[in-house]
Amino acid sequence: MMDAAHKGSDDDLVFKALAAPLRRRMLDALKQEPLTTGALCARFPEVDRTTVLQHLRVLEKAELVTGRKIGRERHLALAPVPIKRIHDRWIGEYTRAAVDLLDRLGD
Repeated sequence: MMDAAHKGSDDDLVFKALAAPLRRRMLDALKQEPLTTGALCARFPEVDRTTVLQHLRVLEKAELVTGRKIGRERHLALAPVPIKRIHDRWIGEYTRAAVDLLDRLGD
């Protein structure tokens, strides 16, 4: 079982990772399909490979992306569990509060 402090720091890593527009675009690309590191870099020709790899490290640290080596290639995939955790903890709670408020207003 994860303690609250650990969960909070994990959430901080996810929010930090999601704060950068390029990282969100990288996640969008991986949501469509798993990609090799080279293919991911090729999706962002406006950014040099080193910058893409730096952003990728942030996504991996937040556990939003997983990588597995197959031969000489590294295959990357979206790992949706941290985003679901954020949804369940933050968005789900706010949605329930909003629905309760609307229900009370209706009464």
